[in-house]
Amino acid sequence: MAKNKQNQSQDAPSVDEFVQRIDELTSDLQRTRADFENYRKRTEQEKQMARMTGEATAITRLLPVIDNIERAITHIPDDLADNKWAQGVAGLVKNLEKSLDSMDLKKIDSKPGTVFDPERHEAIQMDEDTQGEHEVIAEELQAGYTLHGQPIRTAMVKVKRQ
Repeated sequence: MAKNKQNQSQDAPSVDEFVQRIDELTSDLQRTRADFENYRKRTEQEKQMARMTGEATAITRLLPVIDNIERAITHIPDDLADNKWAQGVAGLVKNLEKSLDSMDLKKIDSKPGTVFDPERHEAIQMDEDTQGEHEVIAEELQAGYTLHGQPIRTAMVKVKRQ
């Protein structure tokens, strides 16, 4: 029986081995938790990017329709200016702009005299007869838009020097 107890004490793990094993398991658990947290953050970021991409794609497809409505309103014949139907269409554009504004879609400032910004404006024409140190917008040819502060369509403009 003395031999049996002696063999058991030799076969049984020591306290140091238990502590070492607990440390290894704790370290594995901490790595697993960190990996899971990184995975959770990454998938949340990917979902957010997919949502924003879908939103930008949908709005980009609507922009030509908005452009056409705005062009139609700016070219309403004088004899129809007081027409209730024409005024209703103009009101429609205002409602559409409010809806787009609530989605954080903003028109890029491209009024004549605005400083040309190549990140927000695309120069389609250049007035070569003007001279000066600064490039400014002479005319907006097509409106540009930003979504959440990022350009989704640059404004097409005619540029002159001032």
